Amino acid sequence: MTNEMLRAPAEVKYAEELDWLESIDDGPKPFSWRLSPRMVRLFVLGSERSDGLDREIPQKWFGDRGFVERSIVTLASDRGLLLIGDPGTGKSWLAELLSAAICRNSTLVVQGTAGTTEDHIKYSWNVSTVIAKGQSRESMIPSPIMTAMEQGVIGRFEELTRSTSDVQDALISILSEKYVSIPELDTDNTVFAKPGFSIIATANSRDRGVNDLSSALKRRFNFVRIPVVTSKASEAEIVRFRTTELLRRHRIELDLPPTLLDILLQSFADLRAAAASATSEDEKLESALSTAEQIGVLEDAILHSHFFGDRALRAETLAGALVGSLARRAPEDLAILNKYWHGVVEPRSKKDGGEWTDFLEGGRQAISTLS
Repeated sequence: MTNEMLRAPAEVKYAEELDWLESIDDGPKPFSWRLSPRMVRLFVLGSERSDGLDREIPQKWFGDRGFVERSIVTLASDRGLLLIGDPGTGKSWLAELLSAAICRNSTLVVQGTAGTTEDHIKYSWNVSTVIAKGQSRESMIPSPIMTAMEQGVIGRFEELTRSTSDVQDALISILSEKYVSIPELDTDNTVFAKPGFSIIATANSRDRGVNDLSSALKRRFNFVRIPVVTSKASEAEIVRFRTTELLRRHRIELDLPPTLLDILLQSFADLRAAAASATSEDEKLESALSTAEQIGVLEDAILHSHFFGDRALRAETLAGALVGSLARRAPEDLAILNKYWHGVVEPRSKKDGGEWTDFLEGGRQAISTLS
């Protein structure tokens, strides 16, 4: 089944693993949860030898154990959970994993945008059915959030702060009252949330000021702030894990040389340091330089090597992918990258040689082509 999907949701991708965890789980479960909180944590963070399991459960989200535990406890209390952090810190992936483990359904998602309306979090109507049969439950189209309420499962709201204040206000009543009224109907006009219903929302900390949350809505959520990964070892683990997944998805057999991964990690660390010391926005790349963007650079380089190269990842290809991904503004971003290549990569190439020399030449060529 997963072979027929471009991207299988976590509950499908890890179905066999979840079935096994459920079969051995004898811990207390809140509401209608499929796994106990302890097993949810184990599914997300992976097993350790001290867990005494007959099989290894791989780690799927890389971050502080405390963030995961607080998220699980929040959902067990039936309060809303708000995961907030910079782009690329894994907020959506953590929300998907939690939903998959708790209720085996991570697809009840509302995407917050300036165009999101109350209908998207409550209900709308099938116009043709209304014309033929009138307004009724049959002609109503429930939103993903309403469906989550009716089923007693987790609903997800991505990029909450990108939605307008009236949408956020509508969410307050759902989180507070745990029901939605349908004034168009005379009977059967209230949808009550079943035990187990909750909402996991995400918010981009860089969107502060776009549509700030009201104090009333903030009180309905427990906040869990997901920090940027600063440990090079942890970031390397994340990049390896996600790269292995994308290679499997694309059915590509290609080795990721450790030296090239080190170059990628070091380049992002250098560029982040430069952004931190910049005195104006013009001196910073538009990119957030997140772990997710590193994975995107690596994916571009791997696919280019597979389809247009000799099916071996090389430093010059990685450099071209990095420049192509990060040079979003011309001439500002190109000037920043050119400065980095001359001021950092070139001296490192002279000192260390090897792959850094090819990385230097690949980057120079990419910058020259885009200039």
